[in-house]
Amino acid sequence: MSKTGYFTHPDCWKHEMGQGHPECPERLDAIHDRLLMSGVDMALTSIEAPEASLNDIELAHDRMYIASLRGMSDRLVDEQQAGGPTHSHLDADTCINAFTWQAALRSAGAAIAATDAVLAGELENAFCAVRPPGHHATSKQAMGFCFFNNVAVAAKYALERHGLKRVAVVDFDVHHGNGTEDILSGDSRALMVSFFQHPFYPHSGAEHPAANMVNVPVPAYTKGMEIREIVETYWVPRLEEFKPEMIFISAGFDAHREDDLGQLGLTEQDYSWITYRIRQIALRYAKGRIVSCLEGGYALSALGRSVEAHVRVLADV
Repeated sequence: MSKTGYFTHPDCWKHEMGQGHPECPERLDAIHDRLLMSGVDMALTSIEAPEASLNDIELAHDRMYIASLRGMSDRLVDEQQAGGPTHSHLDADTCINAFTWQAALRSAGAAIAATDAVLAGELENAFCAVRPPGHHATSKQAMGFCFFNNVAVAAKYALERHGLKRVAVVDFDVHHGNGTEDILSGDSRALMVSFFQHPFYPHSGAEHPAANMVNVPVPAYTKGMEIREIVETYWVPRLEEFKPEMIFISAGFDAHREDDLGQLGLTEQDYSWITYRIRQIALRYAKGRIVSCLEGGYALSALGRSVEAHVRVLADV
């Protein structure tokens, strides 16, 4: 068995938020096709994501929020069968269809199953090609295309169910992972490091973060070499001091220079380098244990190439 797992599920294709929405099922096609075309898929162990249990989702999310999301999903299904609407909006750019609840359970379930497999030593690391993404979902609110915070659920699961003492979250999406910060802020067992374009959606992260948050806001048009310097100057010393027993990655690829949803200037080579630095720290302190989950990335060609670069480093191919 290869040491890198690739977790996904057909349900993750069925969630969609309307024609022309950037967070679309074709994102997973772009990733799948690129890994196939490049041959990187041969180095991966493909695993079908299970559904997360509600008990495990409650490690990161409020019980009433989970119930309300499920209720909204059930109502939408009933209304659709009666000839009603196909989508229900939670905010201006985030909505559910009849399959969103299932897809969200699979996405969180992928992160949990990957955590189990990595901690059992069956895999060294894993990439979860899942949607909906997660890092904007707070404990009580869906937003920014996100419903359950896959990485935060998995990080809490590693702490609570597996008894780890220290986990790190690395977020390199172009947007601040406000949901992950909301859930993990002030928990001394977790360290979160990130950079993000600022000022920019969701307009958070720059002011008074908790002591366990290493937030580095960067202006639009920041390029790869400046980001690498930030990683070396701010992330690496804190991660080495913290000595995580496992690392979770919110792998957003919308900081790529071809992505219209952000204005940063990263390339595939930058994603390779960032992943390599994370992997070095994981090998030194965490037995190589990494679980990476897809977040943003909306320029389909750039997304496929960037995920290939990221997964190549994880799989050491």
